[in-house]
Amino acid sequence: MEFREDILGAPYEAAELPLTADEEGEVSATLVRRVVPGSRQAVLYLHGYTDYFFQTNLADHFTAAGFSFYALDLRKYGRSLRAHHSPNFVRDLAAYDEEIDAAVRIVREEDGHDRLLVNGHSTGGLVAALWASRRAGRGTVDGLFLNSPFLSMPAGAAVRTLGAPALDVLGRVAATRKLPAPLNPHYVHSLHRDHRGSWDFDLALKPAEGFPLYAGWLAAIQRGQRQVRRGLGVDCPVLLMASTASTVTNRWDPALLRTDAVLRADDIAALAPRIGRHVTTVRIDGGMHDLVLSGEAARTQVFTELDRWIGAYFPAPRA
Repeated sequence: MEFREDILGAPYEAAELPLTADEEGEVSATLVRRVVPGSRQAVLYLHGYTDYFFQTNLADHFTAAGFSFYALDLRKYGRSLRAHHSPNFVRDLAAYDEEIDAAVRIVREEDGHDRLLVNGHSTGGLVAALWASRRAGRGTVDGLFLNSPFLSMPAGAAVRTLGAPALDVLGRVAATRKLPAPLNPHYVHSLHRDHRGSWDFDLALKPAEGFPLYAGWLAAIQRGQRQVRRGLGVDCPVLLMASTASTVTNRWDPALLRTDAVLRADDIAALAPRIGRHVTTVRIDGGMHDLVLSGEAARTQVFTELDRWIGAYFPAPRA
């Protein structure tokens, strides 16, 4: 596996992970790393929908705490997106097992880390929870940190229940049909420094209007969420964080700078016990959807609570 300097520049490196081709042709994922020499513990980060890894403040925090930091740009996202791909598209969330397993092998076997914390944000949080449940009993993952995981659609139960059968059929027979549900651009505007936010990231890889929403992808998400509602079997300690409030609006609202503008935070917190037997839930006052990109006071809460949980449930390996 050949690592080269990443688009973020040193000390980040990236390597392409070749994957099994699908109906669109060649597919790969991208593993980004920032290794702490001599460290035996590592974190693997999974990004959200219409997203990629750029949250260097998160990596700064983990590496300062002695963790080597790894991040996956999943197939057809970010660094891994190619011209022949339908952006973000996948028919089944279990397909991501291939790149997650490959990344874990590199982290553990090639780079020599004994303990692994998997950190998933939004869609990456749902993917991480489902993957960790399928890997239960193998000692593959030692802890799970979920940042506003996409455990539930931001719609009422009646809409989810009545619409699910039709979406399942559409996802099978017309998986790449584009659905009329673009992202609200105000969320990205609340983050990016060229608009109303404080962060710098590539708007080609994380566009404000998002990418097309495909029926097959949405059906796969809803199948995964139904698994969560039935109950998963994650057997490692889990830390789940969500904002204390959500704001659903098609207009600019200053509340978008201090609430979850994408998902219903209360729904996320309510589903936390379904993930496993050992789940810690923390609500972040003033937290945005990606909690580590929130305002300074909320970010301080996030990292304080993360450190507290790590100290209690993810202690450093003994020398």
